[in-house]
Amino acid sequence: MFLWSSYGNVSYLLCFRNTNADSVVHNKLQHSIKARFLRFVPLDWNPNGRIGMRIEVYGCTYRSEVADFDGKSCLLYRFNQKSMSAPKDVISLKFKTMQSDGILLHREGRNGDHITLQLVKGKLSLFINLGDAKIHSANGQINITLGSLLDDQHWHSVLIEHFNNQVNFTVDKHSHHFHAKGEFNYLDLDYEISFGGIPVPGKSGTLPHKNFHGCFENLYYNGINIIDLAKRHKPQIYIVGNMSFSCSELQMVPVTFLSSNSYLALPGTSGQDEVSISFQFRTWNKEGLLLSSKLHQTSGGFLLYLSDGKVKMSIYKPGKAQSDITAGVGLNNGQWHSVSLSAKRSRMSLMVDNDVTSSAHAAVPTHTYSGDSYYFGGCPINGNGSECKSPFAGFQGCMRLITIGSKAADLISVQQNSLGNFSNLQIDLCGIIDRCLPNYCEHGGECTQAWNSFYCNCTNTGYMGATCHYSIYEQSCEAYMHRGNTSGFYYIDSDGSGPLGPFLVYCSMTDTTWTIIQHNNTDLTRVKNANRENPHTVFFKYTATLEQLQATINYAEHCEQELAYHCKKSRLLNKRDGIPLSWWVGRTNETQTYWGGSLPDVQKCACGLEGSCIDSQHYCNCDADRNEWANDTGFLSYKEHLPVTEIVITDTDRLNSEAAYKLGPLLCRGDRTFWNSASFNTEASYLHFPTFHGELSADVSFFFKTTASSGMFLENLGIKDFIRIELHSPSEVTFSFDVGNGPFEVTVQSPTPLNDNQWHYVKAERNIKEALLQVDQLPQRTLIAPSDGHIRLQLNSQLFVGGTASRQKGFLGCIRSLKLNGIALDLEERAKITPGVEPGCPGHCSSYGNLCHNGGKCREKYNGFSCDCTFSAYTGPFCKKEISAYFGAGTSVVYNFQEYYTIAKNSSSHASSFYADMTLIREVITFTFRTTRTPSLLLYVSSFYNEYLSVILAKNGSLQIRYKLDSHQDPDVFSINFKSMADGLLHHVKINREEEMLFVEVMQLSEKLDCHQMEQDQSKMK
Repeated sequence: MFLWSSYGNVSYLLCFRNTNADSVVHNKLQHSIKARFLRFVPLDWNPNGRIGMRIEVYGCTYRSEVADFDGKSCLLYRFNQKSMSAPKDVISLKFKTMQSDGILLHREGRNGDHITLQLVKGKLSLFINLGDAKIHSANGQINITLGSLLDDQHWHSVLIEHFNNQVNFTVDKHSHHFHAKGEFNYLDLDYEISFGGIPVPGKSGTLPHKNFHGCFENLYYNGINIIDLAKRHKPQIYIVGNMSFSCSELQMVPVTFLSSNSYLALPGTSGQDEVSISFQFRTWNKEGLLLSSKLHQTSGGFLLYLSDGKVKMSIYKPGKAQSDITAGVGLNNGQWHSVSLSAKRSRMSLMVDNDVTSSAHAAVPTHTYSGDSYYFGGCPINGNGSECKSPFAGFQGCMRLITIGSKAADLISVQQNSLGNFSNLQIDLCGIIDRCLPNYCEHGGECTQAWNSFYCNCTNTGYMGATCHYSIYEQSCEAYMHRGNTSGFYYIDSDGSGPLGPFLVYCSMTDTTWTIIQHNNTDLTRVKNANRENPHTVFFKYTATLEQLQATINYAEHCEQELAYHCKKSRLLNKRDGIPLSWWVGRTNETQTYWGGSLPDVQKCACGLEGSCIDSQHYCNCDADRNEWANDTGFLSYKEHLPVTEIVITDTDRLNSEAAYKLGPLLCRGDRTFWNSASFNTEASYLHFPTFHGELSADVSFFFKTTASSGMFLENLGIKDFIRIELHSPSEVTFSFDVGNGPFEVTVQSPTPLNDNQWHYVKAERNIKEALLQVDQLPQRTLIAPSDGHIRLQLNSQLFVGGTASRQKGFLGCIRSLKLNGIALDLEERAKITPGVEPGCPGHCSSYGNLCHNGGKCREKYNGFSCDCTFSAYTGPFCKKEISAYFGAGTSVVYNFQEYYTIAKNSSSHASSFYADMTLIREVITFTFRTTRTPSLLLYVSSFYNEYLSVILAKNGSLQIRYKLDSHQDPDVFSINFKSMADGLLHHVKINREEEMLFVEVMQLSEKLDCHQMEQDQSKMK
């Protein structure tokens, strides 16, 4: 047999077994449960015996002390000052009510400090205020809200624990733990606490004064039973108003309309000249029919319905204009709302929540007479269409206190089939559920709901999907680059779908992709008058949190940060083993005394490691303590210490002492996870990892390439639950799983084979609303989850990658960049110790070669590829940045090499590699050209001694290279004339001279820039 125990919104499934009719099986629950109903389901009967079952359920002793508050009463507990010395405050109680608002407890001090527990629209709010003097401070107010729909006349438990600044607030099984900022442990409070309301009107001017109407049970303050003290009339207790010690049960019968096909038909009195109906309802739906009735002796009738969260009433008659009125707004908020409608003679009126400001009135063209039936919530599907007519969908929600005329509807009689008629209802129960509690929308997504489901608004969160789980941004600049993006500002999300949010970085996509993260102080800053007693301390704030920075640094192949310290009589280390005079702090919050270009734990600067300090007695240039400017500059590259968060300087208060520092941005390159891969060489090989924990949301992404027709990518099993992704056929990827609702499967069919030995991308996600699968850029496949099924994926085995424990066919090929919920698995490290699996995977150019444009050639690397732009007129990571120039007729570019004396006069200038009085014995010249004009001068280099080099396209299109290295001899002329080069195609020229030997290479690139012909010539000059 099975036993279900339901408590709140949580269901438990327990299994008990017996195999014969004689023995008794005892089952003790591991944990105690609190339940309203127990349901026993026999799975099978003894085939050789009779049907029969006996069950005994044993509970525990339970003491109950209750107090009933009538909405005007409250209970005041005064305690002596000695009890205030307790290090911990604990308040516990249970309550039940039908009112959505009311104060449960309140404690206040003379300076405005107070703590209040209050029901607000069916939710419980704990409000803490640190006094009037602090009310404008953000730290001075705390407001925590838990629970929902707590006005359901069921018992709810509350626990508040306060110890110093730590506060634990629990409602039923939902808890919130927080540290209150400021001096919360010094709240100035009186020695009294009130329950059920505020005894003195106006004592707390910032709070509404609606007292609690309902029951308390087992109210304890620091272990003291408050209700027991009240029952025994102890002097510490003062009761205001009428309060009893038994919980009155209000006879109020709700009814639940479970689906859009539900309805409740109640009889009315036909022919009366007044229609008067009132009821209360609660729902999450914006639309739905509330009430429909046919008018007496006419084909007309009236409708009361919800439209966009407002109540509308329409009276229609044949040949007459329809009369409509509207009242209320936002009535689909899950709260109880009252509706009163009346139609008398030629006038109709509508009121919501007994609020005259939410009422509407209108004239009716003819007299109105009541019909004999009223249909609440909907119309019968196969009933008489003339009796109930509605163009609207049925109502889903709860109703109660239905009154027709002046007579209250007896819903128990309806349940017993002695009054009216109904279909698909739950009577004597309001089955509304708050599907946004807990909030399954991740990353700050806003939860809204209807009766059967909830929805997440992911706007401005940086995430997408049904639960805002998956990041819309890449995890690194490396990933952006391989999508073909160029340098610029990008948001990256270092942990993908993890808890860290996206942040803005600059991606410098040159030959190496750099991630640049700025901070708030990149200028050169001068420092004076700092000493040990009054140090100069500067803190650096980055455009990302330390957690985001740590994730980025961990995933990067290399990170560095330039730190420059300029000094004049300002020391860093003082002496070799002395106490440092200046230091910096990294993200580990540890003091570091090594400086740019040095290594950790050596207390040296770069010059100290290289042995090049200006004073060999010291390990830093600045420690020479000279009265002239020097500097210790270099890159910090120990990843565990980066980034720099603080610099402290203490040696600039002596005569002529001064310092200046400059900290560059954090620079990181590479993405260790993007190319992390493993090759599976046999069908029996696999990698295993710890159990994947993705109970509510799970996303898996990876790249694969293979020539096999099928294979298992990954699998993780539970007792019954599982998750599996596999190549089902050469053109089919399947994502299957089971969370307790039976196995589900999502499949993507590719129009082309996927076993083409090219990299293909797979992304699978499963959350409590849907499952989806995407392969490459093919349309995404989605499977909607059952609205009221099991939601948790419970796995307990190891995660198998490239194979499976269930002995299905393993995977042959490569898997790369495998990430589960944003966390990358280190395939290479695990592959090193696993037979049949090798780290890494060659052959990236077969998939990514098309990213190399304009004649760039893809070159294989162990961890990726690069584009060789040597034979292209373009540069950049993908040879897309044009570096050529267009020359019109008569145009040229002239470069004058700097004179030697000019360089000497200004040492800060960039020196040329050529000087006016320098004799060259070798040079290497490369360029690419394209033209249809002849003759053309391509290049001309001359000296002050009438020596020159010229490259000319002759009239016939041949290439001529002229060297005149001796002003007293004619030039040497070399011609390459295997074809005309004025053909509009790209030609690459390389000229290499070593003294009198000349080597010339010409490559002709095709229009597609993906192949070339080569002509070489080697000659000896005179």
